[in-house]
Amino acid sequence: MADNQQPILQKDDAQHPMAKLNRLHFWLLVALNIVFLLVGQAAAVILGRFYYEKGGNSKWMATVVQTAAFPLLFIPYLFISSPQTHSEASNRPSIITVSVVYLVIGVLVAGDNMLYSIGLLYLSASTYSLICATQLVFSAVISYFLNHQKFTALIMNSVVVLSLSASLLAVNEDSDKPPGVTKSKYVIGFLVTLAASAMYALLLSLMQLSFQKVLKKETFSVVLEMQIYTAIVATAVSTVGLFASGEWKTLHGEMGSFTAGKLAYVMTLVWTAIAWQICSVGVVGLVFVVSSLFSNVISTLSLAITPIASVIILHDTLNGVKAIAMLMAIWGFCTYIYQNYVDDLKASKAPSAVDDTPNESRSC
Repeated sequence: MADNQQPILQKDDAQHPMAKLNRLHFWLLVALNIVFLLVGQAAAVILGRFYYEKGGNSKWMATVVQTAAFPLLFIPYLFISSPQTHSEASNRPSIITVSVVYLVIGVLVAGDNMLYSIGLLYLSASTYSLICATQLVFSAVISYFLNHQKFTALIMNSVVVLSLSASLLAVNEDSDKPPGVTKSKYVIGFLVTLAASAMYALLLSLMQLSFQKVLKKETFSVVLEMQIYTAIVATAVSTVGLFASGEWKTLHGEMGSFTAGKLAYVMTLVWTAIAWQICSVGVVGLVFVVSSLFSNVISTLSLAITPIASVIILHDTLNGVKAIAMLMAIWGFCTYIYQNYVDDLKASKAPSAVDDTPNESRSC
């Protein structure tokens, strides 16, 4: 979350394309993008866990598929983006500057995806998702230093509750560890996923700074370009890692030993990649239609929904400790949302005080 003074649902600019839609069409478009984000992220996590459970073991392959389907993002980019005016083109930063930004963020995205892949290898999908919800904690803390985030009582409550939720999972002796995962590997998975959440929060703040200081705007095209070009870099880095590590040599054998079959192996990887990009379309759509803050909020909501889906689909164990941790995560999320609702009301009453600098964007 970025500046608390920006309303979640502010699209008052008469020049904005969404201003031409009536209320029903606007909310239908919002609902469609929410579905893309929630379903895409939940499906990607569940498919990622399915890959490991059925015999997949390549952490680099699991990393590659998180960004490999980036060409799908060119579809909305080509059909929805508008051409730049002469003044916009003249104010655009140099290609070298933009390239450096995309390169640095893309490398960090690849590293973050790798951490998430390791975490998902050693954790159940439900536990993994609950730990990922701590990104709100790291986001609030990092944004306080980098983006001048305000700490209120509700935000502090969210930070404390989410931290306690993660702590419960860390000390849970009855955790539903995947088959073959020892207690030490479970701890490694927990710590790595926690580190990935912290790194993701850092990425959000760096993206926000990039929009504010370098790109200096946050239109649909600019946000989508950030998604596409950082995904290209992340995919390239992950592919190099796949070959440098030698894991590519094991892929043929991995496919043959996949208990669900070779076709299922290929389709699992393909649909995992597609699911992540469907999530990205929802993320960018919400940034464009509503705001980046709203997009970040909805994507965090998915982390509270995924554990329920994983219990139903993957039959993850929902013991008492995990149930309490999930309720605490939802409570922390709700207080976080309520704080932004309060800020939205204040900003709507004082529109002249609204800061028009861009907020952080959420990438899956």
